[in-house]
Amino acid sequence: MAEITAAAVKQLREATGVSMMECKRSLVEADGDLDRATTLLRERGMAVAAKKAARTANQGLVASAVGEDDKTWSLIEVNCETDFVARNANFQDFVARLAQVAAATDESLADTLKDDITAKIAEIGENIVVRRNTRFTPGENGVVGSYIHLGGKVGVLVEMGTGKTDTADQPAFAQLLKDITLHIAAMAPQYLKADDVPDDVTDAERSIFAKQVEGKPPEIVDKIVDGKIKKFLAEISLLEQGFVKEPKQSVTDLLAATGKELGDTLTIRRYVRYQLGQ
Repeated sequence: MAEITAAAVKQLREATGVSMMECKRSLVEADGDLDRATTLLRERGMAVAAKKAARTANQGLVASAVGEDDKTWSLIEVNCETDFVARNANFQDFVARLAQVAAATDESLADTLKDDITAKIAEIGENIVVRRNTRFTPGENGVVGSYIHLGGKVGVLVEMGTGKTDTADQPAFAQLLKDITLHIAAMAPQYLKADDVPDDVTDAERSIFAKQVEGKPPEIVDKIVDGKIKKFLAEISLLEQGFVKEPKQSVTDLLAATGKELGDTLTIRRYVRYQLGQ
């Protein structure tokens, strides 16, 4: 029986895109013959995965999972080529499993689970890309909420903070957390607060607004531009946005009102929003 070297396994893997384990198994069956091993992989429908990995994957799912401690949450986007596959139970189960793995690691799953992804490409027959994954582990008195919208087209993770440990157990807080995730999904804020908006972004908008009112007296221009900038920052900053269920009430005011009801100070510490293909 021929000796199966690591170099041969690597060579076969690079040529076919199939997992190391499957490459070694085929080499053993082929008695070390690379061409024969390649044929065996092709016969099993595996060697085609490498070619399929070059196809564009712009469909798929956004999913979330909670860790075994019921405190750590993940958000993950997995892309495939067609909506047909995205609606397939096999693909959906695979994404759910990846989301569970993502709840236990901060590593990129695209790198750590490369062999699993390649095997699934061969099985399903479409390119699959784990585009991104995020994990939230809350800090002291922190609570994480998750929301998946539109059947996996949009997903949100948010961490909120409380001043008292028992606040998180109150129904009003649970409703607030749910409302905030819904708001982020619907309104797509780009920043948590206005102070987080980079100066170059604000300066670019200011320049555009100034051109829109050229020819007016300078003192009027400044007032108009300042007003437009204030509105612009309110539109892209979560805490400044009008609450999706009551636009006249800002998210900051909603936090204050619920906090007063609960006798606590409530904050939004961070959030992430995934939109499929964005």
